[in-house]
Amino acid sequence: MGDVNLANTIARWLVLAGVGLIVIGGLVWVLGRFVNLGQLPGDFSWSRGNVRVYVPLATMIVLSLVLTLLLNLLLRFFR
Repeated sequence: MGDVNLANTIARWLVLAGVGLIVIGGLVWVLGRFVNLGQLPGDFSWSRGNVRVYVPLATMIVLSLVLTLLLNLLLRFFR
């Protein structure tokens, strides 16, 4: 009986993780239409020979802010 509950719990978490990935992917896709993600003024890239280093600092900050706001709104909505 305990194995069935564990399987149901794991299944729910996997579905929630999948839905979360779909939401994040959709958000990045929509933001990509309005903001040139990956080429913001704070994104750094260095190239030398065959080595290229890319640090999307500004993009990470923008996505972090948007996801934080979205998560806070969702948590307030479901309280």
